[in-house]
Amino acid sequence: MFLQIKKIPRLSWSSKSPRNLKPSFKTLFLLCFGLIIFGFGEGLLIISTIGASPWNVLHQGLALNLGLSVGTWAFLISLIVLLLWFFLDEKIGMGTILNFVIIAIMIDLTIFLFEAPELWINQFLLCVISVLMVGLGSGIYLIARLGPGPRDGLMTGLQKKTGFSIALIRGSIEIIVVSCGWLLGGTVGVGTLLYALGVGPSVALGLNIVKKISC
Repeated sequence: MFLQIKKIPRLSWSSKSPRNLKPSFKTLFLLCFGLIIFGFGEGLLIISTIGASPWNVLHQGLALNLGLSVGTWAFLISLIVLLLWFFLDEKIGMGTILNFVIIAIMIDLTIFLFEAPELWINQFLLCVISVLMVGLGSGIYLIARLGPGPRDGLMTGLQKKTGFSIALIRGSIEIIVVSCGWLLGGTVGVGTLLYALGVGPSVALGLNIVKKISC
């Protein structure tokens, strides 16, 4: 059962080290492919207009108040979060850098190319599709094992420093960023709730699909 997955699978194309600077072409290609799917899913959730992921609620709020695009703010906030890694003793990998660069580009590209559906049912279906895409993209890039994204590193780094559970740390971070984003005018709605409830199982499903396809 995919919901019982407790660790990231290691496959033949997985990097042996997250700080590998010379990964195989297949590993690097699949990492980038996974991040493209992930960023596309995040962008579609914004396009739905009925909610965004917690971090993108913050990016939306900043874009509305300070200008620049949502993707640009995703990049800048990721860069700020990455700077915090130096105080948390986290190590940067190639995947860490590619993570926020590719995802930021894909968010803006998706927003530019697609328009929001008019019917609510289509908006909801778009949310479901976007969460599944985020899960599949996560499954691919996590299995590449070339380093966590900036936000994942923030979570694990704070867990090591504080000793609190991953669930508490991740939940607290998500609540803080979505609250700040909402106060700034970011879109919080059904899509945000669906993302919060569905992203965990979706990532587990993505890991399971990638594992089976690669076997």
